[in-house]
Amino acid sequence: MERVEPINGPLEKRTLPYGDAEDSDEQPESQSMLDESVGPIVSKSGDKKFGMSRELADGDGGSGVQRCSDDDERDETTESTRLINEEEVQKGEKQDEGEPSSNGGTTSPGLNGKNIALVQPNNHRRSDEPTELSFEKFPENHEEKLKRIKIENALDDPKTTLETWKQFAKSEYGLINDDLRRKIWPLLVGVDPQQVDPAPSLEELNSHPEYNQVVLDVNRSLKRFPPGIPYEQRVALQDQLTVLILRVIIKYPHLKYYQGYHDVAITFLLVVGEEVAFHVMEILSTNHLVECMQETMEPTQRRLMFIYPLVRRENAALCSYLERSTVGTLFALPWYLTWFGHSLNSYRSVVRLYDYFLASDFLLPIYVTSAIVIYRQNEIFQEDCDMASLHCLLSQLPEDLPFEYLLKSAENLYRKYPPRVIEKDVETMIAKEKQQRLNEEREREYRKRYGKKPPPVPNSIISRFLPHLQLSRRSVFVTTAFSILVGFCAYYYRAHYIPLAAVR
Repeated sequence: MERVEPINGPLEKRTLPYGDAEDSDEQPESQSMLDESVGPIVSKSGDKKFGMSRELADGDGGSGVQRCSDDDERDETTESTRLINEEEVQKGEKQDEGEPSSNGGTTSPGLNGKNIALVQPNNHRRSDEPTELSFEKFPENHEEKLKRIKIENALDDPKTTLETWKQFAKSEYGLINDDLRRKIWPLLVGVDPQQVDPAPSLEELNSHPEYNQVVLDVNRSLKRFPPGIPYEQRVALQDQLTVLILRVIIKYPHLKYYQGYHDVAITFLLVVGEEVAFHVMEILSTNHLVECMQETMEPTQRRLMFIYPLVRRENAALCSYLERSTVGTLFALPWYLTWFGHSLNSYRSVVRLYDYFLASDFLLPIYVTSAIVIYRQNEIFQEDCDMASLHCLLSQLPEDLPFEYLLKSAENLYRKYPPRVIEKDVETMIAKEKQQRLNEEREREYRKRYGKKPPPVPNSIISRFLPHLQLSRRSVFVTTAFSILVGFCAYYYRAHYIPLAAVR
């Protein structure tokens, strides 16, 4: 397999096979059409711009990334220091709030007395590995109930502003439930649910060149639908998802469909319905996701480079550790392309993140990714500083990430280091890497011509002001001698002619 260069190296085009078929109890005869999705593969008019196969994710095929096969052994060494006793948590919550926890003791007091979920290392999963989406419902706690009442009152008030909806979506617990999301998500992106276009039939769209690719992706999304729904209803939802995606890329032919786009579309289909979801997706596709839908992956790759400057500004040692390992940013690609919708198996977590992203700047998924990396710094430092180990670790999302805490951390990062600041850091990184590649190319040419390593260039004043100037030993000697001569002449002129001029 061809090597993928980390950080700023080009993501090479490739076409790779899909993985194993999904397990399905409802329709075993159609398993050949229900292959498990293996990660975002960007395509345009039939050819793929980028692929993440199991070989790349697991490390097979000579990519330099080893298979993550010893997770359980590694997790056992840290589990005892990371898990918290359920009885102690419940006891502490009873003392603080006067009522038991609704999440079964998987939280711990965090910032400002709030409870945040603990990471459980033994529940890690690769970022490109889909699992069955859990639609488990949790009873509302007291704070959620109070917030739901406030949101319902705001819905009854025609004077409620967009800023109010954004504040509800971004603040703790988000929009609480899907009934409220169905009404508020369209408002966050400026869609009027009463002014929607009727959806065409699937037969009207099956001549589009992307049709077959979209159908394949939708068929692989079986585990992202609610479990236990009747087969006919599931097929109807899959057809609606196919129509939804095709409508967007037909209306905006300059936008290129990528595999992973369906993970975003399916969330809006499940919450707001087919017709409203189309208008939401066309707005997101021309704004939030527009960089992901370009001819190449270069704009997306550049955005992923924001991770390193953000980490460096918060924890320089952590950033240096990641850079020395050359792990790159490939682990975060599925998260950014799908707003984490492909990588999380908790529907509750997915829609909570969508609340936040719909009400925020389009780069907030990058800031959330950076917050996750910083949050996991202890795990990172415990790994060997090499690409294989850290890619294996970072590409696995813990099941119980404390998203409320991480969203606050991401918001703080955004306020402290806005995109315009990080953009300058990225430009510096690109220039540095470009210069490094030029130096390596010159060294190869010198070795090819003279059969030895080129002599080191001294750190002179000339090299500081003219970093791109190639200096040989002779040129360095001549320029140094000339500098000394000029200095001597200046000293002689100052010592003899300036006093005489003053006397006259």
